[in-house]
Amino acid sequence: MEPKVDLKRTLDAYQARRDRFRLVDVPSATYLMIDGSGDPNVTPAFGAGIAALFPLAYALKFASSRELGRDHVVMPLEGLWWADDHAAFAARDKAAWSWTLMVMIPEWVGADLVELCRAGLEAKGPPERLHEVRFETLEEGTCAQTLHVGSFDDEGPTLARLHQEFLPEHGLRPTGRHHEIYLSDLRRTPPARQRTILRQPVERTS
Repeated sequence: MEPKVDLKRTLDAYQARRDRFRLVDVPSATYLMIDGSGDPNVTPAFGAGIAALFPLAYALKFASSRELGRDHVVMPLEGLWWADDHAAFAARDKAAWSWTLMVMIPEWVGADLVELCRAGLEAKGPPERLHEVRFETLEEGTCAQTLHVGSFDDEGPTLARLHQEFLPEHGLRPTGRHHEIYLSDLRRTPPARQRTILRQPVERTS
């Protein structure tokens, strides 16, 4: 058995400092993903999405250890966020938001093992949205990111600095979707102490 791997500690893409922006070359990675829309605080689909992702992620952890001899720490919840009207996103009109919830999976885990674990969960009485979870590669490339400490509703000033100061000063513009990585256990951590990596894929303006 190889030593247990904790990718959030070993990958540079999961390192960030509070209120300090930096550019990161994010390698392509595979994720368990599930989509939805609406205010995450009130729509049942959001909680049901999380409830589908993590049983499958843990089943993969145990299967990887058992079948492949490679153990790993289950990665934190992540989310891609957007709105058809960007103004609704900037104004935090959460009812108009769309989202993709994700959990990163190690590169040595393949689609066959994902489906084997899904079948095992289905045989035991699966989570409501398990059938909607997909296994997909995300490629983001160069990204600007920082660490936000505090509630999600307090992200606004940090995001404003990112888009209105850091990106223009460095000759960059946003591409892709706003990406958040939730390093804290949201069930146990008070909002004021929650740690979230805020990431934005970017490209040069010229």
